[in-house]
Amino acid sequence: MSVLQRVRDWWLPGAAQEKIFREQVGVKADPYLGLGELVSRQDGTNFRTNMVTLAEYQDGGTAGASGVLGLATANACVQLLAGTQASLPLMVYRTDRQGRRTVANDHPLYRVLHDSPNADQTALDFWEFVCACLELHGNAYSEVERGKDGRVIALSPPMLPETMNVRRQPNGDIEYRWSEGGRQRVETQNRVLHIRGFGGSPLGGLSTLALGRKTFGMAQAIERAARSTFANGARPTGVMQSDKPFTGDQRKQAEDLLREKYQGAMNEGRPMLLDNGLKWQSISINPDDAQMLESRAFSVEEICRMFQVPPFMVGHTEKTTSWGTGLEQQTLGFQKFTLRRRLKRIEMALEKQLLTARDRAEGLTIEFNIEGLLRADSKARAEFYGKMTGIGAMTINEVRALENLPPVEGGDVPRMQMQNVPITDAQGLIPSPEAAAA
Repeated sequence: MSVLQRVRDWWLPGAAQEKIFREQVGVKADPYLGLGELVSRQDGTNFRTNMVTLAEYQDGGTAGASGVLGLATANACVQLLAGTQASLPLMVYRTDRQGRRTVANDHPLYRVLHDSPNADQTALDFWEFVCACLELHGNAYSEVERGKDGRVIALSPPMLPETMNVRRQPNGDIEYRWSEGGRQRVETQNRVLHIRGFGGSPLGGLSTLALGRKTFGMAQAIERAARSTFANGARPTGVMQSDKPFTGDQRKQAEDLLREKYQGAMNEGRPMLLDNGLKWQSISINPDDAQMLESRAFSVEEICRMFQVPPFMVGHTEKTTSWGTGLEQQTLGFQKFTLRRRLKRIEMALEKQLLTARDRAEGLTIEFNIEGLLRADSKARAEFYGKMTGIGAMTINEVRALENLPPVEGGDVPRMQMQNVPITDAQGLIPSPEAAAA
């Protein structure tokens, strides 16, 4: 691959992004012309193209994945969503004719989804990348490897969504075309797992990068303005004022005195002696700087809205939450309003594309075990187990299995409290007055 092609792929993954970027910065000629792997960022006429310097072009920001993930808030939101979903156990269940559901750990798909989809990745690595692709690009792709009986035996490492071209063939099949190892690959929906994001058609979901271009662009512009302000702007803590004009020598002498005696942490708080009508005036934060801080805080909230993540979960705690005080309540709110449909979207895509007709006839289903979200809260787990065993919904050994403890004798029998019985069945249990007096 040539240097020119690598630069194009690194900066702008698609022609649409390239066109938008050129319109924003006003570049008419090819900005990549003559661009090598290592280029000086010094400003000069030889680095100018239509009055856009190379440094300005490189710092201009990009709405691609690398540019958006450079924003701390977007990075935190994607890591929170992708990491939380990937850390949940993905289970394959089998339901028999009596409605009893058990874990189908003897099925080949269980090891693929729960343990390791391929020889290079763990389940956490694989699903974290898949979820990150869904959050940023609205699509996730993986090549499916099947055995002779049609069952899935492996899922290849996910492909980059920006390299995928999807179209509908005349016979109705969906064609997937991408590059791998320098050669073109073409497959149909039978060989490609395609998980679509929000608002998508059969050909693909909507890209968050494209939908939130203005939001991410505004956040990047604020970051660039703040960086430029602190890198190039003069922000002294105070000024020395005088009614008398200074000569050049007097000005240099005053600056040298301030630098030698009062600059640095060791000289902080040292009293200052002023003469010749000099006055010291402190400078507080100006309205423009205060507005910039407010804009940065607003951009944090805007990005959180794009990803449907409560700001406090990514460290933005300026405003209190109305979700309650406990970790359990916060987790439940995040699970109900943010994670539920994301998890359901993945589950339904896996069941539709990976299960065979035989698997469905055997009652196989694929689900995330959301009880994994309670693993870190021992109090919530104890209350949940106590209620489930108290009503006979779970046995002692089922609870012990969830806690990675060995079974105990007699722990497979469901139990419940005896006081919750019909009043007609309680006649023999209530002692008569004579028996009570005796």
